[in-house]
Amino acid sequence: MLKIALIDVDEHHYPNLALMKIARYYRQQGDVVEWYTPFDHYDIVYLSKVFTFTPDYLQVIPNADRIERGGTGYKNYEKTLPREIDRMQPDYSIYPNIVDDRSAYGFLTRGCIRTCKWCIVPKKEGILHPYMDIEEIAIEHRDRITLMDNNILASDYGLMQIEKIVKLALKVDFNQDLDCRLVTPEVARLLVKVRWLKYIRFACDTSAQLPHLFRACDLLHQYGYKGEVFVNVLLTDDINECLSRINAIRAYKGLKISPFAQPYLDFTGIRQPPQWQKDMARWCNRKEIYRSTEFRDYRPRKNEICHTLYNI
Repeated sequence: MLKIALIDVDEHHYPNLALMKIARYYRQQGDVVEWYTPFDHYDIVYLSKVFTFTPDYLQVIPNADRIERGGTGYKNYEKTLPREIDRMQPDYSIYPNIVDDRSAYGFLTRGCIRTCKWCIVPKKEGILHPYMDIEEIAIEHRDRITLMDNNILASDYGLMQIEKIVKLALKVDFNQDLDCRLVTPEVARLLVKVRWLKYIRFACDTSAQLPHLFRACDLLHQYGYKGEVFVNVLLTDDINECLSRINAIRAYKGLKISPFAQPYLDFTGIRQPPQWQKDMARWCNRKEIYRSTEFRDYRPRKNEICHTLYNI
């Protein structure tokens, strides 16, 4: 019998899918699986890190025969879980304070058809391909599903899975955003039928995506969607381009759209966002400020105003 320890390096309020799969795999073999403590000795310690900017846990772990580090945060994109572990369903019991007994997490597809320069998915996962069936994820009567697909709308398999989600009356959230460029009238009709956990999420990372975003929202509105649209807005290098994108979303009349600005963090873990990105994100994401104040008139700190700070 092996003794296995897990370390969630990021320590965020979100369950780590890889660690949950590792836990189920070894427990099914009859092994002991627990969160790491420095006071015991382990056969294997698994560390998983999602974000490059998260400091590593320890460079040396003396109380283990074997140490396995994995995840995007370690920038070793070729390292993956063995297939026999990767195909496991997660053991949600390791996160009792984060995951309730109705929630589940997973992927229906992996990879992406896009090659965005700020995204690691094509390098890490390759071209878009089927991965799992929704019934493999909605286990143990779990009917509130968070799906982390990177471009579910870009494949016939993905669309068939969404149809199955509708048939099974599951509530879902595609938390990595949908591609608004792929919303046709047929796709919009399908999305309106989905029971959404929160809202429909789109990404708008360039000004070229704005017409597609508004067209997708118009179609959803036309076919009866009553909810909110959440739009992730990546803040890239040009302050004026980023601001014009947010202001265009702000001016849209139709469905309720809530932009969420994200300063760009590259995968080196070294680059820090410039101050204007931090200020723009705070202005945009604090909705009481966003709704009442133009960014140029926003005062991020005492005796400072954005139109003077950033010449806008």
